[in-house]
Amino acid sequence: MASLPAITNNPDIRFLGRLLGDVIRGYGGEELFKRTEYIRSTSVDRHRGVAGADAIDPGLDRLSLDETLDFVRGFMLFSMLANLAEDRQGVAAEADADIEHALDKLADHGIDRAAVAKLLDRALIVPVLTAHPTEVRRKSMIDHKNRIAELMALKDRGIAETEDGDQVDNAILRQIALLWQTRVLRRERLYVTDEVENALSYLRDVFVPTLPALYARWDRALGERVPTFLKPGSWIGGDRDGNPYVTAESMRHALARAAETVIGQYLDAVHALGAELSISTEHVAVDAGVEQLAEASGDEARSRADEPYRRALSGIYARLAATHEELAGKPAPRPGPLAGDAYAEPGELRRDLRAIAHALAAEGGGTLASGGALGRLIRAVEIFGFHLATLDMRQNSAVHERVVAELLKVGGVSPDYLALGEEERVALLRRELESPRPLTSRYATYSDETASELAILHAAAEAHARFGRAAITNYVVSMAESVSDLLEVHLLLKEAGLYVPGDPPQAHIMAVPLFETVADLEAAPAIMADWFALPEVAAIARTRGYQEVMIGYSDSNKDGGYLTSTWQLARGSTALAPVFERAGVAMQLFHGRGGAVGRGGGSAFTAIQAQPAGTVQGRIRITEQGEVIAAKYGTRASAATNLEAMASATLLASLEPQRLSDGDYARFSAAMDTLSDTAFRAYRDLVYGTDGFTTFFRQATPIAEISGLKIGSRPASRKKSDAIEDLRAIPWVFSWAQARVMLPGWYGVGAAIQAFEDKGLLREMAAGWPLFAATLDNMEQVLAKSDMGIAARYAGLVEDRALADTVFGRIRDGWQATHDGLLTVTRQTRLLEKHPKLDTSIRLRLPYIEPLNLLQIELLKRYRAGEDDARIGEGILLSINAIATALRNSG
Repeated sequence: MASLPAITNNPDIRFLGRLLGDVIRGYGGEELFKRTEYIRSTSVDRHRGVAGADAIDPGLDRLSLDETLDFVRGFMLFSMLANLAEDRQGVAAEADADIEHALDKLADHGIDRAAVAKLLDRALIVPVLTAHPTEVRRKSMIDHKNRIAELMALKDRGIAETEDGDQVDNAILRQIALLWQTRVLRRERLYVTDEVENALSYLRDVFVPTLPALYARWDRALGERVPTFLKPGSWIGGDRDGNPYVTAESMRHALARAAETVIGQYLDAVHALGAELSISTEHVAVDAGVEQLAEASGDEARSRADEPYRRALSGIYARLAATHEELAGKPAPRPGPLAGDAYAEPGELRRDLRAIAHALAAEGGGTLASGGALGRLIRAVEIFGFHLATLDMRQNSAVHERVVAELLKVGGVSPDYLALGEEERVALLRRELESPRPLTSRYATYSDETASELAILHAAAEAHARFGRAAITNYVVSMAESVSDLLEVHLLLKEAGLYVPGDPPQAHIMAVPLFETVADLEAAPAIMADWFALPEVAAIARTRGYQEVMIGYSDSNKDGGYLTSTWQLARGSTALAPVFERAGVAMQLFHGRGGAVGRGGGSAFTAIQAQPAGTVQGRIRITEQGEVIAAKYGTRASAATNLEAMASATLLASLEPQRLSDGDYARFSAAMDTLSDTAFRAYRDLVYGTDGFTTFFRQATPIAEISGLKIGSRPASRKKSDAIEDLRAIPWVFSWAQARVMLPGWYGVGAAIQAFEDKGLLREMAAGWPLFAATLDNMEQVLAKSDMGIAARYAGLVEDRALADTVFGRIRDGWQATHDGLLTVTRQTRLLEKHPKLDTSIRLRLPYIEPLNLLQIELLKRYRAGEDDARIGEGILLSINAIATALRNSG
């Protein structure tokens, strides 16, 4: 495609766009290229304000269905390549969000490295990969994109040829040609096993090589070996909340494949070390520990008789191969000639590797012991163990209630647990938890739901026995509303031996409440206070040293709107801190963030730094899902940048002095209370108080068609219902983004600002309060991506014109009020005036998104009118894919 001189000065985008244009001409023909280029250039001119370019749909009506599909693919690929180019810039722009800069910043406040080291001793940072379905691109498309990124990195370094002798520019062109010819849409829906494999590809190809290298950098920055405080987590194969396809068997599969993957990486690393450490006893004396490993290895090859390190590594390899077979259930890919006993746990492997490192350190001033491949392998074992990523379990509290009720009834303990009040439930559950007697019996018959839940708990117990307790540490309870919701999990864990009565009792897996709705967040401090008031719970928490609480961004937003959700999350976190302090337990917050602003999206670095005082304390877990995983962890360079930003932001949030005085915080909090109340009423009145709003939403957005994307294994709704309350947050946000309304990211804020009299106070808050500043920044991005002109055309899909005019009129007025209020508070004359790079990025995409929206609307009309040409349905799905790619964090 031709370059965009008035919209972007990014040379990468110009270069990649030109190559894409060449591919379209070469594979689609000159006519397709000319039509695509005409639509592109006319749309660009319209957005540049060129006279005579006012038509909003230039040339679109002249496209045949086949040309429409090709056109949509072309615009989608341009957006993908533009994303790639900007991600490369982003890596460079975020390079100062690293540990060294954080250390320097802390030093400016008089906080020395000893204080940082003390924090890291108790720190835990975990990005948790989830299978939440917002990634619309097939893995094949992402792989080609990542290969282009690798080739562009060679080009940056002035390298003209690849290692295979291909010219770099030609290799990039070939990858774009492959993208053009790769099927965009999935033909089959994703299964849990597919989601497991997708996650494993990121963990294997990116996390395993990147994290040890980062730790080496952090060791140098701190001047000592830092504790292993950042590790990956996963929900994939353990999150069964609303997903009937996650079972005991799928969890076993996820764990076995993770073990197979990481042990396979260790085998390759040990094999490479064997080739490297060709040290002969003819030249050095060897430590007794290595000699012992060498003798125990069984390696009697004459060629290695004087090479104890190689013989020791042969024995380690043999034991790892046996571990692979035991844990993965299959032989190692490259079995060695020796036999060995499987390692009982990762610590044994680490001890053997440390013995080799110790021996190397004793000779030559430790030259060979300082870092290198051996050091990275030791660190990898500490990070990934034999489980690769800690797997969370998750289930809805309502399921637990039903299962516990059935167990108590069948066991003859309580005929109707569900009829009991909260106090009665807690008393009953505590009595049961004191008894070592199991409730279940192999001679009893249970419902399918109860049998499935019991099976997955026993699978978790098996996982602890096979992979170690680090394989599964947390059990997240969705929709947690009471202490009994958490005690029910303890009772179920007891049936699998994962909760052991005693004085004190032991809980090998932690029950983690997930507070999701606005009401849940308000009730959280009282629930946790009651939880810690139980002596047995307090004893467990103090023994463990911390308790986790998960806070949900998505459902709180769908329930109460953007501003109220943001504020209640902050208030809830702040109110929890003293509850934990009184209990003498460290607090660990798990932030359930998505990609879109309405689901907690935005810069993780900024978000962590904006957390309320005293709520991070060096410990934080954050969900990473959908398109965010590919964007942040698609390449080693982007992963290193984002992981380091997460670590440095956690240090700053934990140790940097607060900017606000107590007086300012009190004033700002009171103002936010007022803003939140007004925004909440406006949002609830529109979404839940307007007759016909659900009909408007389902007809004015492609919510029904999104289900055809086959982007996840989980159903879109929790129940078979059209109610918004039952709809999952992901399709809720995704649908509004497609229609360019972006309602979850801003509605209600305009009314709140408009009604707030002291605009000067709001300006003061925007300038001096990181939380409020980040809230406005994220909302500003959403407003810039929305378009009420395009949204009005989607509203035209609503059959009841009076309903459409009424509801959309309120939405449009609300958008204008939010737009105007934001500019007033931030002292700008236009959106993103103070964020020129983001402004350029979004303006680059708008001429490409608009024609896609218009084509989507036309295809939706034809599809809903009953036209049965398969290309219409395919075109809708392609357009959904293309718009999501162009908007980026839309799910």
